[in-house]
Amino acid sequence: MTTSDFQSQWAEWHQEIEARRRSPQGFLAVTGLYWLDIEPISIPGAPGRWALGENGPVVELDDDEHLVLGGDARRGRVDFGTFDGRHPVRARYGATEIEIARRGTTYIVRPRQADHQLLADYEGTPSYPPSPLWALTGEFLAREFPLEIEVGSTVDGLSSSYTSSGVVEFEVNGSTFRLTAFDDDDGLTFLFGDETSGTTTYPGGRELETRRPDAHGFVRLDFNRATNLPCAYTSFTTCPLPPPENRLALAVEAGEQIPARH
Repeated sequence: MTTSDFQSQWAEWHQEIEARRRSPQGFLAVTGLYWLDIEPISIPGAPGRWALGENGPVVELDDDEHLVLGGDARRGRVDFGTFDGRHPVRARYGATEIEIARRGTTYIVRPRQADHQLLADYEGTPSYPPSPLWALTGEFLAREFPLEIEVGSTVDGLSSSYTSSGVVEFEVNGSTFRLTAFDDDDGLTFLFGDETSGTTTYPGGRELETRRPDAHGFVRLDFNRATNLPCAYTSFTTCPLPPPENRLALAVEAGEQIPARH
């Protein structure tokens, strides 16, 4: 692949990432973050009164209100049941999309509105110029048994558990580094920080998604495609933080930088 082709493919990929951010359903459209408890609360932009019931989140709707859930209009009491932290529930109330998600032992509600000011003010995310030098090949070192790893969060006291089947070892300028890999539905996810964190890149770290190891146990680590976590854009998030071993003693001068107007 020529350098020109490499840069063109990267540009197309980054345009898709930015399009998702500008989506009316993206994180820039989130208007608030609300934690559920047994005491019912009203949520701006959402109907009814929300609480944590015996079997998960519930909302009691007024007679003239309804939520659209899975294509069906729901009225009265809506019981969402239990679900895991990786698969939130989405409902609609007029032009507002409402996310119900699990965090730890409780649940959160986040309304999204297409006319939210943060979305209107978004000016884009700068990146380092894409370079094939940062498209690396790493070796996947599998664990004997998958390991559950607790990682911290941008929310004090909140942690999340991720499954790791191994680490990826790679070289940069003759030095060897390792990153703990987290298993994802479609591949591997790496939460990492490096020596650019807090200077040219977001202080909380970045995220890199890859395919699963190939038949020979190798993984392509294209750091040009390292992206910011949602917490780089809005405070209405519960982003995970990189585990300590994924804080690289290396300046990864590739991928996304601190967003404009951060």
